[in-house]
Amino acid sequence: MKHIDINADLGEGSGFDKAIMPLIASCSIACGGHYGNESTMRTAIQLAKKYDVKIGAHPSFPDKDNFGRKIITMTKKELTATVFNQLLHFLAVCETEEATIHHIKLHGALYNYAAKDAPTADAVVEAIVQTKVRPKLYVQYNSVLHRKAENLLPLEFEAFIDRRYNDDLSLVSRSEPGALIEKPRTAWKQLFTMVSEEKVTTASGIAKPINASTYCIHSDNQQSVEILQYIHNQMKNNGLTLNR
Repeated sequence: MKHIDINADLGEGSGFDKAIMPLIASCSIACGGHYGNESTMRTAIQLAKKYDVKIGAHPSFPDKDNFGRKIITMTKKELTATVFNQLLHFLAVCETEEATIHHIKLHGALYNYAAKDAPTADAVVEAIVQTKVRPKLYVQYNSVLHRKAENLLPLEFEAFIDRRYNDDLSLVSRSEPGALIEKPRTAWKQLFTMVSEEKVTTASGIAKPINASTYCIHSDNQQSVEILQYIHNQMKNNGLTLNR
């Protein structure tokens, strides 16, 4: 059996958290930037503890109006401050719940922009370092954020179960048709190929090498629960199990 880490972004108001949590190994919980407050963080943390799911913070641009999916113009100092404050808030809730933070994963536009923009990546790394904790950072392999953080933080490389890739292994914009994978069989095929062959087929049909050890599904994908249930059924028949 091969153990794999499936993660999901939770605490985002999708309504699927209770169904998703038993089907994943780690979760990234919104901490007030694009969604969330102390109550939603606490609820998600408690649910993660119930199912022995590793707990992560999910900071973003401070933009609840657009769910953190648009780039917000900020100075490097302002971005460091907002990420730092989101993490402090999350860490405070973790402390009251006697929960340990396992990782940090950026959300939405901040995730994508920090993957290619050096000042943005620097601001994020500086914010994490300022917290004085050293959880893992979930990043895309060979991204700018990977290079900026690799000597300062422990890293976990991430790939996506339910998103299409461009030929440069950036994610197809959600504004493009077909950017989100919603068919369970297609999502499983993408996951299994990434795990077994370390490759992903891009939107243009090219098979590209991909390096990952944690695989994400989005809780706002309306088919996320159905996809995860299908994946679990397939995992049993293909020598895979969740790494908890």
